[in-house]
Amino acid sequence: MFPYLIEERESKNSPKNGTPRRKSLEEDNDGNDLVSRLDTNSFSPRYQKLIAKSRDERRQRHADEKALRDQLLHLEQNNPYWEFAQMICEFRGGLEFRPLRESDSVIENQITVCVRKRPLNDKEIKRREVDVISVPAKNQLVVHEPKQKVDLTKYLENQHFRFDYVFDESCNNDLIYKFTARPLVKTIFEGGMATCFAYGQTGSGKTHTMGGEFKELIQKGSVERTSGQTSANSNSSRSHAVFQIILRKNGSKTIDGKFSLIDLAGNERGADNSKSNRQTRIEGADINKSLLALKECIRALGRKGAHLPFRGSKLTQVLRDSFIGEKSRTCMIALISPGNFSVDHSLNTLRYADRVKELIANDNLDNDEIPNAITEDDISEENVDIDEEVLKAEEKRLQISSLEWELRESQRHVIQSCVNFHDMACDLYNSAEENGYDQQHYAKKWRNLLHEIVDIQRGALLKANEFCTALDGH
Repeated sequence: MFPYLIEERESKNSPKNGTPRRKSLEEDNDGNDLVSRLDTNSFSPRYQKLIAKSRDERRQRHADEKALRDQLLHLEQNNPYWEFAQMICEFRGGLEFRPLRESDSVIENQITVCVRKRPLNDKEIKRREVDVISVPAKNQLVVHEPKQKVDLTKYLENQHFRFDYVFDESCNNDLIYKFTARPLVKTIFEGGMATCFAYGQTGSGKTHTMGGEFKELIQKGSVERTSGQTSANSNSSRSHAVFQIILRKNGSKTIDGKFSLIDLAGNERGADNSKSNRQTRIEGADINKSLLALKECIRALGRKGAHLPFRGSKLTQVLRDSFIGEKSRTCMIALISPGNFSVDHSLNTLRYADRVKELIANDNLDNDEIPNAITEDDISEENVDIDEEVLKAEEKRLQISSLEWELRESQRHVIQSCVNFHDMACDLYNSAEENGYDQQHYAKKWRNLLHEIVDIQRGALLKANEFCTALDGH
């Protein structure tokens, strides 16, 4: 504040005939700073007070910042995530939250994709995990992925997602029912097929969300489900659970409506260690295959009239009539855990749901050129008895789709790592321009940066080779 007052005083005292004013008291003839070398006794008492006031305010501000840091360190003692928590808090401070409310209108789409975030559970609170999911709007969420550079600098990678609905931790099952299941119930009483999927990591709240009035029946069926050990859960569900409600008139075998509730297997990968047996790996492969087939069936439903690849897995074979007809409606609820320990699994869940929504949005652009919806004739018994070559071709197509997704993910990782590498490499290069820099530290840090970027690119190259090999053999 002080230098501007000095300049203002000089501008008032300068002649009005255009004579150039004197240089600011901040500068000498070479433009160097003089304020730090000025003798304060040469100024009037008024300006001495201003200098003292500015200095005291600066010192007080630094003291307050230090006190705040010390307070955070005391409150978050032995918590390695307190810095991430502070960064997330600062990010949320700049958001205007407009969450979903009971008074909001229900949008009745043929395919609805939504996300539910549960609260931190007791186990996560005990581990002092950080809530890394923000829900600023009724159809948007942000994942604050904790990251750490080679020089141990911590930062956040904020990833934004958009869906039909996003339910935050304050939403109860009644509110979720209103926007997801209630429109589907209306469909089955109108002679349609309704399907509701719950997808996510084990422990993210799938069974709790799908339960409702049928909670006891679903829990009874869950006892029969296969479970196995994964890197995220020692008792992960490794099978899908299907609960169906079928409407028929008295004495009739004709189905007038069907409501299918599907609790999909946990999306965690099998634990990558010596304890993972062959059966666990086979189950993981079957789960991935069924999820890919499910995604393609939802895509076909959105396109209307496209080939329905229900033979891609046992799950889609069971649900094949759920994708038939103009009155078929589907809702996918992606369930995510908010803790930082689960951020990788939450991102996998969101990317899968985002891919389904992206396919629907893209495919609907061509709806004017697409004929009638899929009918029962399209999947008649004559078409079921197809040869082995067609089945192999379908499986190959699903494999290529999976490899393509992995390739795109590795490419995204390379792009992000190159951006970070450029920033850190420039900072390191500039630090070497200083006199007396630590040569050994500089060389080791540069070597570590190179190792990191090379490892990331080598992994991406393997994914590219796998995809090219699959395409060459297609």
